[in-house]
Amino acid sequence: MKQVRPKKNLGQHFLTDLNIASAIADTVDACPDIPVLEVGPGMGVLTQFLAKKPRPLRVVEIDRESVAYLKETLFRENESPIIEGDFLRMDLHQLFDGQPFVLTGNYPYDISSQIFFKMLDNKDLIPCCTGMIQREVAQRMEAKPGTKAYGILSVLIQAWYDVEYLFTVDEYVFDPPPKVKSAVIRMTRNKVQDLGCDEKLFRRVVKTVFNQRRKMLRVSLRQLFTKDTMPDSSFFEKDIMTKRPEQLTIPQFVELTNEIALSSKE
Repeated sequence: MKQVRPKKNLGQHFLTDLNIASAIADTVDACPDIPVLEVGPGMGVLTQFLAKKPRPLRVVEIDRESVAYLKETLFRENESPIIEGDFLRMDLHQLFDGQPFVLTGNYPYDISSQIFFKMLDNKDLIPCCTGMIQREVAQRMEAKPGTKAYGILSVLIQAWYDVEYLFTVDEYVFDPPPKVKSAVIRMTRNKVQDLGCDEKLFRRVVKTVFNQRRKMLRVSLRQLFTKDTMPDSSFFEKDIMTKRPEQLTIPQFVELTNEIALSSKE
């Protein structure tokens, strides 16, 4: 069977280096004894190594040509673990009868952030997430306060996961080669079970202030309020209001979220 043609509209860059594929597959071993879900297997270069591990495996692929290729080459004699569909639209609780699982893949660059937001929405199901993404996104995910890379992904993911930047991958091991370098990451659920604030409001606060990251909090936070809910001027005179979002730690974002919840007029 002929090889799958990489499709630009799906952000497909097929990994061709088997040693790197094997190394990515081994990242799931940090969370042993639970099933694995691979997103976007393409021609199965990573899948073939995941399939050798003694644990249940399912793969989600939206590209019909890739699905046909995998069925013909990798899963011909076995019960197919392929789910044809859009990962972003799936109910993840139905995949392994509600069991927790490891999420992994060579993620399409253009939807990697959306994949991780879905991971956060299902964090109780996903104790570990690994895989390969654009290096710049990986750097944002692991960034610390006070750095240029620190932003929305940094705060929202690190609130619930410990992030490890494992290694960098060069462009030439892909077909077609991307214009940027890639990186392999691993995220493991931390011990936080409750942020100590309204989680939806926490997300709104983080996204709102980082969307105007060059402005002080006393300016950007006003967007969260209507004329009727705007707090007294004393709220915007607090010391923290002179800071910019990249200066705040996660506990400070939690504290800020609680102050907003208390200060907003009913």
